[in-house]
Amino acid sequence: MKLYGGMDLHSTNVVTQLIDEGDKVLYRKKQSCDWDQILKGLEPFKDNIEGIAVESTYNGYWLVDGLMAAGYRVHLVNTTAVKQYEGLKSTDDDSDAFWLAHLFRLGILPTGHIYPKESRAVRDLLRKRGQLVRQRTAHILSIENLYARNSGDRLSCNAIKCLTEEQIQQQFADPNVALAIDSHRILMNALDQQIQVLEQALLKQAKLNPRYRKRLTIDGVGEVLALTITLETGDIGRFAHVGNFTSYCRCVGSEKPSNG
Repeated sequence: MKLYGGMDLHSTNVVTQLIDEGDKVLYRKKQSCDWDQILKGLEPFKDNIEGIAVESTYNGYWLVDGLMAAGYRVHLVNTTAVKQYEGLKSTDDDSDAFWLAHLFRLGILPTGHIYPKESRAVRDLLRKRGQLVRQRTAHILSIENLYARNSGDRLSCNAIKCLTEEQIQQQFADPNVALAIDSHRILMNALDQQIQVLEQALLKQAKLNPRYRKRLTIDGVGEVLALTITLETGDIGRFAHVGNFTSYCRCVGSEKPSNG
């Protein structure tokens, strides 16, 4: 008898359902995020489980990795593409877990790529760099706005990055304005230092990757962009055609014509 699993994962618990080929629920359990208990509950059914659909959430690494290490076939659900019947009056964690298992049984479950565990940490480090860059930019814009609002002057990005505490105090007589701008300057510089630390660590690892070195030969692609393409793409062989990769990069428009 074939069984199909669905897991609705939350920050503190996970709801698991196993259904048969007739959509009959043979196992239903709500458990804390305790790997040993989850594995113990699945063990009696292991030989019959065709696979388990796991909801893609921010805290899903441990569950996906654990299931795969235990020998289960895991399907990472693309939650943005999963829709239940809109006429339903109410849903809960049980119905969500059942729906994932049901779609998996029908062969219409929208899934995402499970990024290899051994490469995931360096990719996430690159994403952390991007987060810090966005925060640094926010501080630069705040300094620019404060300057324009209180003096009528406009500063370039390079001028803002070179600002000193003394220059700010000389420019603004009001100590509150000076303190506000200097606070942004201090945080901007701290972020800049940490971004450089992350970049050095990333580039040191990337230089060992032949795919990264090839991408540096593309016109207009520098170190950071080559890093992004390499680490976000992973194994490009997972894309069947050029068009699939282009669509993945959000470079393909969406069209929904009707009657011409």
